[in-house]
Amino acid sequence: MRHFLDDPNEIPARPRIFDVSRRRFLGIAAGGFALAAFAGPARAFAPYKTGGEDMPHGLVTDPSVFVTIDADGTVTIVAHRSEMGTGSRTSLPMVLADEMGADWEKVKIVQAPGDEPKYGNQDTDGSRSMRHHIQSMRQMGATMRFMLEKAAAATWDVPMAEVNTGVHEVTHAPSGRRAGFGELAERLTQEQQPDMPYVSVPSFDELTFRDESEFRYIGKGNVPIVDLFDITTGKAVYGADVTLPGMKFAAIARPPVVGGRPLRYDDSAARQVPGVETVLGLEGSTPPAKFAPLGGIAVIAGNTWAAIQGRDLLEIEWDDGKNGDYDSAAFTQAMRETAAKPGKVMREKGDVDAAFANAAKTFAAEYSQAHMAHIPMEPPVAIASVKDGKVEIWAPVQSPYGTRTDVAAALKMSPDDVTVHVTLLGGGFGRKSKCDFVIEAALLSRMVGAPVRVQWTREDDVKHSFYHTTSVERIEVALDAAGKVTGWKHNSVAPSILSTFAPDSGHQFPIEAGMGHVDMPFDIANVRADNGEAFAHTRIGWFRSVSNVPRAFAVQSFAAELADELGRDQKEVLLELIGPARKLDPKAEGFPEDFWNYGEVYDNYPIDTGRLSHALEVAADAIGWGRALPEGEGIGLAVHRSFVTYIGCAVRTKIVDGRITVPETHFAVDCGFAANPERIRSQMEGAAVMGMTLALFSGITYENGRVMQNNFYDYDVVRADNFPADVSVHIVANPFSVHAAGVGEPGVPPFAPALANAVFNATGKRLRDMPFGDTLA
Repeated sequence: MRHFLDDPNEIPARPRIFDVSRRRFLGIAAGGFALAAFAGPARAFAPYKTGGEDMPHGLVTDPSVFVTIDADGTVTIVAHRSEMGTGSRTSLPMVLADEMGADWEKVKIVQAPGDEPKYGNQDTDGSRSMRHHIQSMRQMGATMRFMLEKAAAATWDVPMAEVNTGVHEVTHAPSGRRAGFGELAERLTQEQQPDMPYVSVPSFDELTFRDESEFRYIGKGNVPIVDLFDITTGKAVYGADVTLPGMKFAAIARPPVVGGRPLRYDDSAARQVPGVETVLGLEGSTPPAKFAPLGGIAVIAGNTWAAIQGRDLLEIEWDDGKNGDYDSAAFTQAMRETAAKPGKVMREKGDVDAAFANAAKTFAAEYSQAHMAHIPMEPPVAIASVKDGKVEIWAPVQSPYGTRTDVAAALKMSPDDVTVHVTLLGGGFGRKSKCDFVIEAALLSRMVGAPVRVQWTREDDVKHSFYHTTSVERIEVALDAAGKVTGWKHNSVAPSILSTFAPDSGHQFPIEAGMGHVDMPFDIANVRADNGEAFAHTRIGWFRSVSNVPRAFAVQSFAAELADELGRDQKEVLLELIGPARKLDPKAEGFPEDFWNYGEVYDNYPIDTGRLSHALEVAADAIGWGRALPEGEGIGLAVHRSFVTYIGCAVRTKIVDGRITVPETHFAVDCGFAANPERIRSQMEGAAVMGMTLALFSGITYENGRVMQNNFYDYDVVRADNFPADVSVHIVANPFSVHAAGVGEPGVPPFAPALANAVFNATGKRLRDMPFGDTLA
């Protein structure tokens, strides 16, 4: 297979198209074939609506946009999603290729630039790539196969029903004739073929789809990511690998407090650094600023090292603005006080007050989580070239079209004059959905009249990111005399992501509420979900799994605490709370009118408690729940639905000299139809690493409005000596009729509560505040 790019600077604006006009190859002429006469096999799947249709620019199913065939048989497929480790650049083209009949070894993948009017929505976030696009990829693959077969039938003057697509070729069994994809494509491009009728593009109703038993790649788990060789040999092109002639390098001193600005600065020392060429001011922004840069003072140099050295020698007096007194300890205490009082009611079911008034006993606990930073291994970087009224961008971004429009707005230009080339992302986790670093490069390029690379350092990223919100989650239950839960109250207090986009209301909005708060699936008669007021004092942004992280930690930890309070088995209590297998009725459950189901039609992706319980059972069985363990070891469980996928997690911990290690983890994954099991396993393995990192180390704290952490030495990650050692992934088998769901994020939320529950099982110590560190005092 050929790979992404041979030349890192040659990032094509569109896939190369063999000299085949769309009209000539794909079709379209009067006097086409009598399609109604074609009798194919029964349809292999019924289309269903996904949230992809409601995303900006929706879905595109035109194969001429995504597929071309060279004369040598090479099938080129466009990857319109960004690749940051999830494997979307492999999995989606793989689906198209399999349905089409292409030999994967003869498939070439090219990366699309940011162009949603052409390719459809390109926001690579929300665990949506496979969920939203698996159907369109199958449709385009089936369309290509149909047209190749039609062309072959016309060439051979035989009924279309007698031809079939094998592996990269079309055959006619009665005559033994066969033609490769390249041969058919080449013949179709020849100008003088009076016997070659045009092939009409079929409608969806005319298509037939492969039966699942015919898949060679889909669902098999035998296709590694297409970038694997390039990544492991250093050939892969990331943002910082792009170099342009005459390019300048920039490092920026940004305000240490969000909303701050420089009052005055002295750049005399910076200008003495060899290589430093100039020092420029960048206009700042105040919330809500969406993705506008923070502003500051930029040092422009002939190389990155000089720019950083010059930046560090700037003497700047800052006006901190209104966030200068932000302090994490005081803010968390304020959130705790807020959580103890009634908040804004987001969900109401039954009579909660009566349940608590009549309770034989009540039980409550409180959980907190600090701000968290994404810290992808590749810090933000962008290259911009503003020239002759045009802007060209190279950057590792999750939202290339959003980047294009935001850069255009910042430069007061038309999006038509901005081109965004997407490189590989060295991790994203939501950070690279925000294009502030790209806008910085574009503004500076215009100012200096040359291409500019803005390179963030690790410290820049730790101190100036869009952080995951901090939160306090307070849960209280009413119990009857038999110990059955009759009432449930959950007050969630956290600054909202919406503060990044609009004036801060102090309350969360439906997308956040729908992540483990108002959609709590337990079978309890009386439920209330409150949201206490909390205002943002820093930039809040999307983070892998978003609000599911603190909600799963709170709910699943609380369920285990309740089991201990009742003197019962954790799994038994958790299954009892989930209740019988059923699909929740949002109205009967008291869900809010604006309930957000990850953007999906609820009937297509309902909350199915049977699948939730099953995921828990699979994970528990896999780890041997109930088995005897040596002293100092414990097992914990958790289960959570997010991004319409159900994940059960079982963690065994081993405490050695007070230090927490995880020798064994089991994930049970019910994500509907599993298109690429190899990537699902990889995502869960990554989720174990990130989940353990969040649980133990990920805490961004503020004093005097400033982030107190700097780099990996004080914002740690799990390392080889306490890495989750053995991660087993158990994928629940489903046919294609069980709609594919997200896998990029759902593995993260249940890990921390499963680990906390395991630590309690091993030591009797309850951990309620994340991060809780890797040692037990």
